[in-house]
Amino acid sequence: MTKSYINKHKPDNPIQAHKISREMGGGGLALHTREQLPRTSANRVFAVLYLFAIFAVLYHHFLALLHSTSIVSLLFLLADAVLAFMWATAQAFRMCPTRRRVFIEHLQHIAKESDYPGLDVFICTADPYKEPPISVVNTALSVMAYDYPAEKLSVYVSDDGGSKLTLFAFMEAARFAAHWLPYCRRNKIEERCPEAYFGSNPSSWFPGADEIKLTYENMKARVETVIRRGTISRDYIKSKQELEAFSRWSDGFTSQNHPPVIQVLLECGTDEDVTGHTMPNLVYLSRGKNINLPHNFKAGALNALLRVSATMTNAPVILTLDSDMYSNDPQTPLRALCYLLDPSMDPKLAYVQFPQIFNGINKNDIYGGEATHVFQIHPAGMDGLTGPIYLGTGGFFWRKVFFGGQLESSELKQGMKAIRSREVLASAHDVAQCNFESRTQWGTKMGFRYGSLVEDMYTSYMLQCEGWKSIFCHPKRPAFLGNSPTNLHDFLNQTRRWSVGLFEVAFCKYSPITYGTRNINLLSGLCFAYYSFWPIWSIPVTIYAFLPQLALLNHVSVFPKVNSFWFFVYVFCFLGAYGQDHLEFISSGGTIPRWWNNQRIWMVRGLSSFSFGTVDYILKCIGISTFGFNVTSKAVEEEQSKRYKKGMLEFGVASPLFLPLTLTAIINLVSFLSGISQVLFRQGSIEGLLLQILLAGFGMVNCWPIYEAMVLRADEGKMPLKITLVSIVLAYPLYLASSVAF
Repeated sequence: MTKSYINKHKPDNPIQAHKISREMGGGGLALHTREQLPRTSANRVFAVLYLFAIFAVLYHHFLALLHSTSIVSLLFLLADAVLAFMWATAQAFRMCPTRRRVFIEHLQHIAKESDYPGLDVFICTADPYKEPPISVVNTALSVMAYDYPAEKLSVYVSDDGGSKLTLFAFMEAARFAAHWLPYCRRNKIEERCPEAYFGSNPSSWFPGADEIKLTYENMKARVETVIRRGTISRDYIKSKQELEAFSRWSDGFTSQNHPPVIQVLLECGTDEDVTGHTMPNLVYLSRGKNINLPHNFKAGALNALLRVSATMTNAPVILTLDSDMYSNDPQTPLRALCYLLDPSMDPKLAYVQFPQIFNGINKNDIYGGEATHVFQIHPAGMDGLTGPIYLGTGGFFWRKVFFGGQLESSELKQGMKAIRSREVLASAHDVAQCNFESRTQWGTKMGFRYGSLVEDMYTSYMLQCEGWKSIFCHPKRPAFLGNSPTNLHDFLNQTRRWSVGLFEVAFCKYSPITYGTRNINLLSGLCFAYYSFWPIWSIPVTIYAFLPQLALLNHVSVFPKVNSFWFFVYVFCFLGAYGQDHLEFISSGGTIPRWWNNQRIWMVRGLSSFSFGTVDYILKCIGISTFGFNVTSKAVEEEQSKRYKKGMLEFGVASPLFLPLTLTAIINLVSFLSGISQVLFRQGSIEGLLLQILLAGFGMVNCWPIYEAMVLRADEGKMPLKITLVSIVLAYPLYLASSVAF
């Protein structure tokens, strides 16, 4: 790595860090600026006030316990203690939120194009049926068309499903790239994902677009035909080399048991586009697998990419992308370089993280798929500390951070040999073998870290524990656009899987609440603790979804009366938390309907996927079951897509994940009606029951889409009758059990 982009002289003082970062020796032109968000002071003042309210609520619980110790009072104490813990960890995001801005036009003062570091792009896919290859192809083509020197750009595609169908799709993509890349370069278009570009208004197209579109549509048709048939027609194979490549899929070849497959589809300096310009490297990889050896899911795939790319191109900078996360801005690498090449930056800067932004989300984001807090608000909060977590995609890393800050080991480092040479390919195949990591530090001290299903969060956490830092870059034009689940079952299964992985971090020997707060700093450690303990939201959500309502059914008051001081404390805690969440969401560009759906889906996760994930983790710990990695489907059915666009929740399958939701809907409805009748017929005092009635009503309003799915809808996305009937059956014994408790 040359001296021109070794980072030096970053002040450690957080106050100094707010000053404009300037390129040293470049005429004083700023590559980027950083400022605190205006709400910072208000956040700190409110945190102090709210802390007193929390102490007051806990004090009230202890007073109640002195008079009567029951399982009900203990459960309410547990719920409020968890809420207090999660609130305390969440405050770390609000202490130093920052906003950054970069100036790409000033980059020329610090580095010429010829001085840009090489860039290796890693794209991961695992199932050609859940992650359609044409979507992965679009992602690859969008980054191959970056405004970046072609000789410094390489794209590696990891196919962890080991499918020849995916390889075929990328052979087609390599041929189409010869037409697409010069079209993008010649017309300087911003939208360089073919599917997105040709789906835009044709009035914005340039001459020649119709011919390019026809070529694209023909390629897409061939790929989708092959996927539908599950086999590759001999007519689609264009050369003897392609035939030889497919011959590696022998009878004994399976997705979980096969030797490594590496195919160089394009080589810079050898392959040219239709205008005679060289094209970036494009490499297909399916790492070796053996059913008797652990493959460590996505982290293992990324580590195989790290090693294979090191033997081939060994670029100093690495970009990781999910299969559907295509580039939406061709200048994104230059934005990252404004930080990576700035001599004034901290030499321990590990990566620049861009937010995950999703297209195709319906108007009111019924599933909260935008995840505004996780992908935008919280990273901005961590950016004022030691930097955001790695979000699993859209991160530009220095390669050296995966090797302890040193250059790669000698057996991996590649010189200037052609990547199609026999020597290079032999070395690449060797490091992609399934047993290469045996008795090495891969996954512990080197590469992406093993030990959790959420390898992205865990890797960034361990890097920060080692002293590395990161930066959050959030430009106005989204750097990347991807797809979010449009099916509630897929969405809940995804968060259920995350729950297991997060608990693996929370309760490992490097737990953020103990190890992280000591080895990074208190606030950053609390941020990671918030993420890792995220699934315990299930405890207070479940308790408050059932216990006050069941008490109301039994004519028992569990909250303070309206004329009591404690009534106002409880109201302040509820409105304060919701109000602050609402203001953060709206100030980040959200709308009120989106915020409402976001808080609803938080409850849905708490009742369903977080609860199931907690059980999965406990079973895994005691050895009863092991929760594996399931790829979230990116394929969407047409009718399902129509319902999603109309804002209708998609149920459709008789999944146990829906049982807590329907049970909650039934209990809250019956409880609300019971509370109203008690007040009307003077069987209970409105002063003592008001909070419970309001809480049941609040739950009932949030459950309205579930009532629709249970009773009013007739489409295929309705709630299965089996789930509704089972919930009704379960509701009665739950009521009988509560009558004993109260």
